[in-house]
Amino acid sequence: MFDIGVTKLMIVGGIALIVIGPERLPRVARMVGTMVGRAQRYVAEVKAEVNRSIELDELKKMKDSFHEAATEVHRSVHETASEFERSWSDAQAAITASDTPPPTEAPPAYRHPKKNWRLKRGALPRWYKLHAGVRQHAQSGAARVARFRPPRRA
Repeated sequence: MFDIGVTKLMIVGGIALIVIGPERLPRVARMVGTMVGRAQRYVAEVKAEVNRSIELDELKKMKDSFHEAATEVHRSVHETASEFERSWSDAQAAITASDTPPPTEAPPAYRHPKKNWRLKRGALPRWYKLHAGVRQHAQSGAARVARFRPPRRA
């Protein structure tokens, strides 16, 4: 923004030392520092406010586009429903106009699904059974003890 180099700052500092004097210069420098800090914070707040307003405008535009898309989908669903209703009423009119009565089949009787736990267990993959520790074969207690017994030392 400003083209201020080190040499220009030294020149300004020398002039300030001559004009203000060595006893008041530290107080003035401290005050100038606080003023510069306040100015930087003010500029940062203004930038943040501008960014928030820009994001708010973008969100409003996005909301409007979503609203338009939802309205379009709603309209197309209603059109499809009305077309379906028309075709359904035409089909019903054609059925009632014909001389043969519509077929009256009884729905199939309810059959309870036979849940076979062996089949369910068999549907698990082998790697899962091994990982989860599902037993593959039935073993007696004595056989299990013999299987996991540490080997004998000679």
